[in-house]
Amino acid sequence: MLLKPTLAALALSVAVFAQAPPAPAPIVPYGVSIAPDVAKKVAAASIAEARKNNWAMAVAIVDTGGYLVYFERMQDTQLGSVEVAIEKAKTAALFRRPTKSFQDTVAAGGEGLRMLRLTGVIPVEGGIPIIVDGKLIGAVGASGGSSDQDGRTAQAGVAASK
Repeated sequence: MLLKPTLAALALSVAVFAQAPPAPAPIVPYGVSIAPDVAKKVAAASIAEARKNNWAMAVAIVDTGGYLVYFERMQDTQLGSVEVAIEKAKTAALFRRPTKSFQDTVAAGGEGLRMLRLTGVIPVEGGIPIIVDGKLIGAVGASGGSSDQDGRTAQAGVAASK
């Protein structure tokens, strides 16, 4: 009789352990804010990616505090994308993660829907932190296409910062 409760307790503890959430990703520390010349280089790479794919984009580069350092809007980009690009970059810098992580959390539903009320978060792909030497120096935000297109445009800029 003693054996059955022990096995049941073991099975329960294994089941609980298996359902434990993954450990959170390490927090990337803030570094010295992005310099204007580097911000222009990041934006140029993002704009080049958009042009290559015939996407009309707005691209914003912000510093570690989420303040605008450089902005460019391509001809015929919808005007609504101006503020969205800036907000995506700001979200990525202030929360030290890509905006796609918020998009995925909201898409999962349930408790993830709380993200919709989190002040200062835009849960749409296209904002990516710029990390150099293990430190966040700013972020890039892109808007004007689909979420995937915005993300690819922003990623091209981040790759140029390396």
